[in-house]
Amino acid sequence: MGTALVYHEDMTATRLLWDDPECEIERPERLTAALDRLRKCGLEQRCLRLSAREASEEELGLVHSPEYVSLVRETQVLGKEELQALSGQFDAIYFHPSTFHCARLAVGAALQLVDAVLTGVVQNGFALVRPPGHHSQRAAANGFCVFNNVAIAAAHAKQKHGLQRILIVDWDVHHGQGIQYLFEDDPSVLYFSWHRYEHGRFWPFLRESDADAVGRGQGLGFTVNLPWNQVGMGNADYVAAFLHLLLPLAFEFDPELVLVSAGFDSAIGDPEGQMQATPECFAHLTQLLQVLAGGRVCAMLEGGYHLESLAESVCMTVQTLLGDPAPPLSGPMVPCQSALESIQSVRATQAPYWKSLQLQDVTPVPTSPSTHSPEGRPPPLLSGGPVCKTAASVLSSQLDQLCLHPAPPVCPAVALTAPDITLVLPPDVTQQEGAALNEETEAWARPHESLAQDEALTALGKLLYLLDGMLDGQVSSGMVATPPSAAAATLEVAIQRGLSHGAQRRILWLNIRGKEAAALSMFQVSTPLPVLTGGFLSCILGLVLPLAYGFQPDLVLVALGPAHGLQGPHAALLTSMLRGPAGGRVLALLEEDSTPQLAGILARVLHGEAPPSLGPYSVASPEDAQALMYLRGQLKPQWKMLQCRPHLEA
Repeated sequence: MGTALVYHEDMTATRLLWDDPECEIERPERLTAALDRLRKCGLEQRCLRLSAREASEEELGLVHSPEYVSLVRETQVLGKEELQALSGQFDAIYFHPSTFHCARLAVGAALQLVDAVLTGVVQNGFALVRPPGHHSQRAAANGFCVFNNVAIAAAHAKQKHGLQRILIVDWDVHHGQGIQYLFEDDPSVLYFSWHRYEHGRFWPFLRESDADAVGRGQGLGFTVNLPWNQVGMGNADYVAAFLHLLLPLAFEFDPELVLVSAGFDSAIGDPEGQMQATPECFAHLTQLLQVLAGGRVCAMLEGGYHLESLAESVCMTVQTLLGDPAPPLSGPMVPCQSALESIQSVRATQAPYWKSLQLQDVTPVPTSPSTHSPEGRPPPLLSGGPVCKTAASVLSSQLDQLCLHPAPPVCPAVALTAPDITLVLPPDVTQQEGAALNEETEAWARPHESLAQDEALTALGKLLYLLDGMLDGQVSSGMVATPPSAAAATLEVAIQRGLSHGAQRRILWLNIRGKEAAALSMFQVSTPLPVLTGGFLSCILGLVLPLAYGFQPDLVLVALGPAHGLQGPHAALLTSMLRGPAGGRVLALLEEDSTPQLAGILARVLHGEAPPSLGPYSVASPEDAQALMYLRGQLKPQWKMLQCRPHLEA
């Protein structure tokens, strides 16, 4: 259905009219830099462009008091000295004669985006807005934020569209206390925020930003705060937080809509955040969120003050919303000890409220204030010093490696050998007719007796042709149907062919063939996938994806054999989530007795569509939970992404 981009040039009108070092970083160039990069990358042209409208005062009143709305309205006629005096009554705020107009446009853009997504005009979208909103409270401006764009969007989705479960993900580097205050007693909104905290020593210096602030009344457990107590958090830390904390809760909550407070001051190079996550990390975070709520994801810009890092991170997010595969993550995928302390602390605090955490190891770990940098990370980016210049150099080299002018997206292909199978495919998915040369196919088949039959040879030729296309970048992903008798041999050939195609190929192979005997080594893990939804999710989020992100494969092979036991939505979710670690290169091998419905659903998720809902959450069995904990314990020394607690405390 496409992706919406909502913007209005008038939102660049507000700017600081007096000297204020604290506020000068919030400037119009934040929007123009992001929009320029979107245009240069050809991304704006691929979106449905919507011009933002002003929100009505009635819509502002969904979360703000009439008196506060009136106060902001009156700034339109104030002089410079009066604006400065009024601004001084709030924390980190400046008003401008255009503030009321711009802030109403920012809210209106958020509401337009939500309406477009919930009425099916688009699948998802990005609202490029300022001023930001997540610090704004019912009767107070705060932290550059005038009206709370995301909070009003959530209230609007509940009131106008009747939604009962909304997930808000705040990846800005500051705590969005305004959203927390507005929904802390509301179980229909699950609010997740990670933020630089440093044991309360970082703005906004609030005790309620810590992990033990979990909501109140009926909203207990629906506020999830992940405080970062050191700077320098990077790609591995952010992905670990999603896999081990946010996503288990999100799947259990089963949202109807995902709203993202998309602040990019949590990206590398930003003077506020001093973090090390590279722009492509936000592509992966976005892709992980797209498996929720039927893919209905609405991102709204919050912070971000390093113009180049901000612009590239916005592009990565929009490109992923459009369905493009996420670029590979750079750097070692090893979460730092401070991040693991924070993640485990939140898991322990939230465990009483969430079934998805109750059968896992959520023993609290002691935390203590620390001044050293995270393990293996660059030192803090001290403003104006030599370290800041080093960070700028690192950021520049990272951005140089990214594709700033991407070619049109490459789409999946499906190869079928049975002529009686009819699939309903997305328009961009090719039903492949080509095959490898007979001589090549026969050479690969020769060692395998089961591949001697004509039908098996035909399927193998199609697989080799498709696999070469994927590895050469001509096809993004694919699916092949093979005869049951030749499935094992076909899979073996696929692995060998993949490894022989270029230097240092890394292949992740998932062979899902039912209740086979468990086996374990550092590079071969064999365990039945649980049937219950909770156990299945725990296995995917707690084992399969951490292994995949740690291994960083060039290709993922998913083989669904006889009696694999997965329903269509489960197989679709697994296949969809594996697109991230492999840059979209996922090859699914189905045996021909699989249903056309399964083949069709896999073709659609490989195309970038959201997988269907798994249905009501059912808790993992104690046996499944125990087996998973055993496997994780055995594998954690080799695969650090499996850790969700500091190893010194394990």
